[in-house]
Amino acid sequence: MVAITSLLVIVICIFLLAIVTDEFFITSLDQISQRFKLSSDVAGASLMAMGSSAPELAIALLALFKGGGEHSDLGIGTIVGSAVFNILIITGVSAIARPAKITWRVVVRDVVMYSLSLALLFLTFSDGVIQLWEALSFLALYAVYLLILANWKAFHNGATEDVIHTMEAELEAEHHKTGGFHTIMRGITAAIGFLMGDPKENYIRAFNVSVLLIGLISWFLVEYAIVFSEAVNIPPVIVALTILAGGTSIPDMIASIVVARQGRGEMAIANAVGSNIFDILIGLGLPWIIAIIALGETVIVGTGDLWSSAIILLGTVVLLFIFLTTKYTLSRLEGWILVSCYGAYVLWAWFGG
Repeated sequence: MVAITSLLVIVICIFLLAIVTDEFFITSLDQISQRFKLSSDVAGASLMAMGSSAPELAIALLALFKGGGEHSDLGIGTIVGSAVFNILIITGVSAIARPAKITWRVVVRDVVMYSLSLALLFLTFSDGVIQLWEALSFLALYAVYLLILANWKAFHNGATEDVIHTMEAELEAEHHKTGGFHTIMRGITAAIGFLMGDPKENYIRAFNVSVLLIGLISWFLVEYAIVFSEAVNIPPVIVALTILAGGTSIPDMIASIVVARQGRGEMAIANAVGSNIFDILIGLGLPWIIAIIALGETVIVGTGDLWSSAIILLGTVVLLFIFLTTKYTLSRLEGWILVSCYGAYVLWAWFGG
């Protein structure tokens, strides 16, 4: 009974996180980026990436302060598991929705930078201890990524902005559909909107309230993920690698499918890879820095399940790279292969890890 109740709370929290993030937080960030006249690529890789990755970032931060040992690994597991989900599921279902023709620039810029992020992750995982300089190196590499984006003239054509606005417009259309589920969703959105106001007009208030709500909901997620893991007698990191990671990434998956169906599969894939770069470099680096400074000590990570998943993540990148460089087209068959790999990963995590 405890397992069912805690799992239900987790599902509700994930659902609420999706509403707060997609309807209010990302909208307020979009308004902020327009006000400060950020370039589309930089805005997409910084503010918009922060918006879509806010749940993972909040969980990672809260899990670190929850306590040491396997509890702190819950946040890291959510980041690593989300990265696996993004590469295999989001990329896979986007290709299934509509095969994507990829330009070499996406492979060179984003996949190579993502590979560097993974290499840095492996180096920091090598001894299971995170030093301050190691955490700072994550933010430094992301700063390099932003500089590359800002000066990548061949890519500086509003592509990221198109992705953002396309996703927002299509998701808004989805929310206006009829039916019981959509009626409930609109009701919850209206209730939260009453607290925040219009995020396009009161974007500062919407931003602040969204941050508070994301933090509060993420706290419940961390607590009940631990309760659920104890009820079913599995490590919390396994719950993070699968349930929390997949749940917090579902809104991105829906948006990517919408974009792919419009024939913009390249954008959906670039969004998945770009989100992973943010998740690893900022989603891990920033909480580590805050925890090390606040607690005055290094961060200890359990590298057992995380090492295995990180190695699997590297394998998925190699697989994706092979697919993308095969005439620079991601076919439906290759999409199904990626999705099947994720199914095998989940089975391994729960029953063979």
